Amino acid sequence: MILAGDIGGTNTRLGIFTATRGPNHPLVTRKYPSRAYDGLEEVVRHFMGTYDVVVQRASFGVAGPIKDNRSAITNLSWVIDGDALGRTTAIGDVALLNDLEAMAYAIPNLDAAMLETINPGVPVTECVKALIAPGTGLGEVFLTWCGGRYRSHGSEGGHTEFGPRNALEMALLDYLLQFHEHVSYERVCSGMGLPNLYAFLRDTGRCPEPPGFARRLARAADPTPVIVNAALDDPKNHSICVAALKLFTAILGAEAGNLAMTVSAYSGVYIGGGIPPRIADYIRSERFLAAFQNKGRLRRMIAGIPIYLVTHPDTALMGAACHALGL
Repeated sequence: MILAGDIGGTNTRLGIFTATRGPNHPLVTRKYPSRAYDGLEEVVRHFMGTYDVVVQRASFGVAGPIKDNRSAITNLSWVIDGDALGRTTAIGDVALLNDLEAMAYAIPNLDAAMLETINPGVPVTECVKALIAPGTGLGEVFLTWCGGRYRSHGSEGGHTEFGPRNALEMALLDYLLQFHEHVSYERVCSGMGLPNLYAFLRDTGRCPEPPGFARRLARAADPTPVIVNAALDDPKNHSICVAALKLFTAILGAEAGNLAMTVSAYSGVYIGGGIPPRIADYIRSERFLAAFQNKGRLRRMIAGIPIYLVTHPDTALMGAACHALGL
């Protein structure tokens, strides 16, 4: 019996899993508001006490960098020491993973109901898989086959320089260079990047801003869901939001294709994170696939790479369970 967790600045999700049932079928899961607790130890004690469980191992995907099994959570005052947590909770073996690395461990264990095929391609078994995940930031990881199973490898690919492909994207880069010395893909292809696309379209006069919409954005703690919801719910009256999502989709497709070529992801590219499932119709569009495959002389090669949209809502929790179960 193992404990798995997805630890974020807003919510902490915990679950109990067993080798018999596997990572797709937890015995129990529960979500806690992170800021209501002083630290992960308090949450774990409450969870284990509520369900009266004893676990032998725990893995936690955490939204923050990890060094020596220790992490300070981004957007939260918690500092988690995995070794100390194992001792104080009597779990013993506690591992901390970056949240995107945890998501990657889930990829080989996702079943058909947790994925939507965007491009069937011609998958090559036991070859490299890649995951690109625009959420608050832009995460990129890849998995290699080793010792009879897939192993995850992190990267900082989301922080590489944004490479514009046409006049519109070159104008976007010029616009953002007024405010940032370094313009990465994360600046234009993430939750923090989408408002940059909106501002570019507005400030350069390419799209009109709807009356009163600026006030809605100014009042919002996070403008990204406001832009996304307006594009999805009322596209006729929010053409600037639609244009921002179209630009976002094209950039995501291009960078997903870059990742596929960089690591030779012949087993497939997986599109995860919080934003893509919300804008699934845009990911299904020809715009996304064309940007993915527009790689000049390597177009035929990349056209054979499968693309999957990850629709499972708790991929990081599932991936942490996979890690703890040794999958």
